[in-house]
Amino acid sequence: MVDEQGRPPAATDGMARHLASETGITEAQARELIDFLGLNWASLLREARMLKNRKP
Repeated sequence: MVDEQGRPPAATDGMARHLASETGITEAQARELIDFLGLNWASLLREARMLKNRKP
């Protein structure tokens, strides 16, 4: 089984958990970023931090 981009789900799940714990966003938000950006860690961190610091 693979996701939409051909990655195994465990790869994105682990990355989502790590991104969420590193930045303080939710795992759901992390998964959305991964789906949108791919697995580029620097881009994920940048966008997750911007998302976390966004004012409601």
